[in-house]
Amino acid sequence: MSLVELTLGAEEAQTAVAAIRDQLKAEGKAAVIAVADAQGEMLALLRLDGASRVAIQIAMNKAFTAARARKPTIDVGRGVRDPQRGFDIAYYGDPRVVGWGGGIPVIHHDQLVGAVAVSGLSEEEDMRFAARGVAAIHDALRGGAEAGG
Repeated sequence: MSLVELTLGAEEAQTAVAAIRDQLKAEGKAAVIAVADAQGEMLALLRLDGASRVAIQIAMNKAFTAARARKPTIDVGRGVRDPQRGFDIAYYGDPRVVGWGGGIPVIHHDQLVGAVAVSGLSEEEDMRFAARGVAAIHDALRGGAEAGG
């Protein structure tokens, strides 16, 4: 039996970074963009001019969390803060796990292939821009499938 892991590569990561970067610039905003592979390891990282240096590690952690947890980071945060079923986020066993919104997994053909994250703005804006990156990857993957790739 041969198992093959599907994961994002550098090309898809750059597609997401470019889409988010262009939208940030169009809106006159600065943030940090991180794209991770299916295991949560960094493929691409960009800090736009004017974005907080603190947001660098947070963006990487959001991408890691979204990939490893296989769900948006906002859902991780809601889970640990739930008044009835909440728990210490340290139970995830890795200090990189975060519960702030802005990290979104990329699912392709029902399989996790990576994650996109944005940090440095409000939680809502981080989520919106990260979603833009995920959409750009989906568009690129659909285009590749239609072209035979």
